[in-house]
Amino acid sequence: MTEIKDQETAKAGGQLVSAASAEVIIEFTQVNKWYGDFHVLKDIDLSVHKGERIVVCGPSGSGKSTLIRCMNHLEEHQSGSIVVDGITLNRNLKNIDHIRTEVGMVFQNFNLFPHLTILENLTLGPIWTRKMPKADAHDLAVKYLERVKIPEQADKFPGQLSGGQQQRVAIARSLCMNPKIMLFDEPTSALDPEMIKEVLEVMIELADTGMTMIVVTHEMGFAETVADRVLLMDQGQIVEENEPGEFFNNPQHERTKLFLSQIL
Repeated sequence: MTEIKDQETAKAGGQLVSAASAEVIIEFTQVNKWYGDFHVLKDIDLSVHKGERIVVCGPSGSGKSTLIRCMNHLEEHQSGSIVVDGITLNRNLKNIDHIRTEVGMVFQNFNLFPHLTILENLTLGPIWTRKMPKADAHDLAVKYLERVKIPEQADKFPGQLSGGQQQRVAIARSLCMNPKIMLFDEPTSALDPEMIKEVLEVMIELADTGMTMIVVTHEMGFAETVADRVLLMDQGQIVEENEPGEFFNNPQHERTKLFLSQIL
């Protein structure tokens, strides 16, 4: 388990103070998804509240990444209902475009444009999607590079940065779009062990701002520190969900007990 130490953020009971509200910002109702004959999501019911921080864990192939990729229509569900920020996700391209401007996503492998500088990677979205003046986009990019603690890398290209630095750039790029929701799809899985801590520290600081976050990860130290809820997925279903203390110390499902015994 990765240790998270020396955080200056407010905590209660060992966790960051939650900013979750009663407002539901993501709602899954009886959602099903297939890849051919493979039933990857099975009757998923899930409500995410504004400001809530959810960690999704589970074995490979359990449907974790597909779940969050359905939240911004990178994957299309075949049945059931998904409502994000009051908008029903369907094949309406206007709805999809709107949701993608409000939902930031950080992938395993950074997905930066290698031929653009770090600053250009960050300003591209605000200029072309938000129609922001270039000077304003530049100032915004510098602000978020400072937040992720790499402002000195602004004029370099992605290939000149370490993996941890590139992932911090990817987080800053998403923040430049001023999203209401941030999705993280195993953001540390492609990193060397010594780079994981620096990315998790950035994510912890982001969580303390009240951002709605759904994170697919096996970093259980992060889950214990940050999450309001931890979900275990297996074979396309949410097997167990609970607040971190109960999830880790008093798991109810045998599958959860087995999973935790293998990774802790």
